[in-house]
Amino acid sequence: MTEIIKENSPSWQSGIAKSITFIVTKDCQLACKYCYLVGKNISERMSFETAKKAIDYILGHEDMFREESVIFDFIGGEPFLEIDLIDQICDYLKTEMYRLNHHWFNSYRFSFSTNGINYHEKKVQDFIKKNASHVSIGITIDGTEKKHDMNRVYKLTERGSYKDVVRNIPLWLEQFPNASTKVTVSSPDLPYIVESVLHLYSLGIHEVNINVVFEDVWQEGDDVIFEQQLIKLADIIIDQNYYKDYACSFFSENIGKPMDRERDNNNWCGAGKMLSVDAAGNFYPCTRFAQYSLRDKKALIIGNVETGINENILRPFLTLDRCTQSPEECLDCEVASGCAWCQGENYDAAQTNTIYQRATAICKMHKARVRANNYYWNKLFRKLELEGKREEFEKNKRQNIESVC
Repeated sequence: MTEIIKENSPSWQSGIAKSITFIVTKDCQLACKYCYLVGKNISERMSFETAKKAIDYILGHEDMFREESVIFDFIGGEPFLEIDLIDQICDYLKTEMYRLNHHWFNSYRFSFSTNGINYHEKKVQDFIKKNASHVSIGITIDGTEKKHDMNRVYKLTERGSYKDVVRNIPLWLEQFPNASTKVTVSSPDLPYIVESVLHLYSLGIHEVNINVVFEDVWQEGDDVIFEQQLIKLADIIIDQNYYKDYACSFFSENIGKPMDRERDNNNWCGAGKMLSVDAAGNFYPCTRFAQYSLRDKKALIIGNVETGINENILRPFLTLDRCTQSPEECLDCEVASGCAWCQGENYDAAQTNTIYQRATAICKMHKARVRANNYYWNKLFRKLELEGKREEFEKNKRQNIESVC
């Protein structure tokens, strides 16, 4: 019997898709305590007329958008609060791509990240059925009820939202059996990582993507707790054979190594290669540069649906790479690979209005992750070697890489 070790799924179309985001609303039922959207409100919702102008501009400038595929992201706030508008936008997109014989027709996807609260509602379900072959949906559930409800609370009552989300997980997994969830970790909930990942596995979610917040929220000793939790999780995943059928993004063979300044000089973040549009019709290099996403800086607008994209404003983003924005300690770091950054957080946290100053608040958390990650892979490889399955693992890994390429 061939043994398969579960790994995180590759991105759709292996990263060659253009990402275009419609900020359809800045409203949300929740007031998540770690949310970077500091300017959410009930008044700013996109009109169909604004969305139509954005679509006409984008599809009418095919020479500017040459990627072979496209992902149309819909976010908020909570995007499904505007399901009628989204349905109208998607119908128009499909009609226009067909009418124009656009190269994205039949190579597009509608993508959603939702809090899952109104996932079961008829209008949402009708939309999913209507667009089944071209839609992907991620529901955010942070783990156990205790961890989830520490942060993901209703804005008016501060009541936890876990029960309203978890009731929709079976339906979601029935429709998207290979779906993954996104878990966000901040300082107060670090002690609950292990039980939360295992809880999500028990719900039938086979792929758990976890990230620590990029903002400067980390306290003294958080890295120690983080490492302890990951080592404990590694022991359980390996000893109880979860690794065969389940994946957790904290553990990856490709992190924690030195990086060459010339060969490994790509930008981690896709800001500038992505495109976002909001209710005012303003274009941004990423949603994180819209005003409702920024604490201390003014929005960085690169154009408008009326006037188009200003390539002079956009151009600096296309020059970004690891070396142009990283301090020497990051460039010389022995465990640099896999250390992430958010271009919008870099801009927001910088001392001046620059996009070339990398924020390093997660440095100690990355190093803790690397130490635990090394423990995970050393233990797993020892287990596979003792069972005589290491060679089979390497063979499966090569086949997975070839299938992606």
